[in-house]
Amino acid sequence: MKITLAFDSFKGSLTSQEVADAFAEGLHTCVPHCEIHKVTIADGGEGTTEALVEALNGMYVDTTVCDPLGRAITARYGIVDNGNTAIIEMAKASGLPLLHPNERNPLLTSTYGTGEMILDALNRGCRNFLIGIGGSATNDGGMGMLSALGYRFLDKQGNILPGTGEMLAHVTEIDDSHVHPALRDCHLKVACDVTNPLYGENGAAYIFAPQKGADATMVEQLDNGLRNYAQVIEQYNGSDISLLPGSGAAGGLGGGFKALLRAQLVPGIKMVLEAIAFDRIIEGSTLIVTGEGCIDYQTAMGKAPSGVLQVAKLQNIPVVAVGGKVKWCDELHNSDFAAIMPITPEEMPLEEAMQPDIAKENIRKIAIRVAQLFNLQKENK
Repeated sequence: MKITLAFDSFKGSLTSQEVADAFAEGLHTCVPHCEIHKVTIADGGEGTTEALVEALNGMYVDTTVCDPLGRAITARYGIVDNGNTAIIEMAKASGLPLLHPNERNPLLTSTYGTGEMILDALNRGCRNFLIGIGGSATNDGGMGMLSALGYRFLDKQGNILPGTGEMLAHVTEIDDSHVHPALRDCHLKVACDVTNPLYGENGAAYIFAPQKGADATMVEQLDNGLRNYAQVIEQYNGSDISLLPGSGAAGGLGGGFKALLRAQLVPGIKMVLEAIAFDRIIEGSTLIVTGEGCIDYQTAMGKAPSGVLQVAKLQNIPVVAVGGKVKWCDELHNSDFAAIMPITPEEMPLEEAMQPDIAKENIRKIAIRVAQLFNLQKENK
């Protein structure tokens, strides 16, 4: 009997590997001779680099880049596929956690450091890129990232503009004469789990900029800048990204990737599962157990456990979802999970439940319940 464990991390408590190890320990007390396959997964956000490097036997690279405000920091990314593919999380260079709360200002922040990570990978020979863009501190439409790769954004006097949100409104021309030549041969997949357009009431500035430090006046300024930016891009190469679903992701970075680098915007978990050939990993499984820290309506709408479920359904393999906590909703009740189970007892405070040792013990106990629920002991005899 083969059981596949495919967990996202329980953020703030346990890594994906720690969750899988604890669950496997619990299973083995009931089903000592079953074959357990552990697969680290992520949904394109935090932990994606580690999940893919581990699954694909890759390596890590540390490089010096600019943080959102231009200060030198060390950012880590992964290389897999014999050096052909780079795995990059933009938050490592341009993420909100890199800033003190009083430094947050999307008029001034830039994705330049993300571009530097891509540039470093290009110079190492990578031509395929898997890029997660969650957690940004920026609203520059990708101007900073593209500037690091050689694009020049000019104002009406022909001056080269820095790639910040404040400069979006001043762009009148795009010069690609200094773009890194290897970009012509590159293929980029960008994990994008939002469908927001570039600008407007549901766009990057109005929906996401306030959490990055923007007040109402700044939001309007950024939105107007993105409108101008979209017009300049359309004049430059004919790409209309204004209403493109996902173009507003990461402060317009999704749109910049799509319009100027021909990137493919895909759901994060789909990108990860395809990269590791998850459909082949699960072949012959009796059961798949997946999960994340909190299971709620977002789980059913496309987060990591949902992606696992969609692949498993094609092979008629039942999937159980477990979470640190479960927030029941219609989306979960109507989902196709064989079971959805919280690991935390109702009476246990969250702070206690998130302590690693306690979380591991709760996971071991829920593994035993899963074995009992699906009669795995009998099947193993």
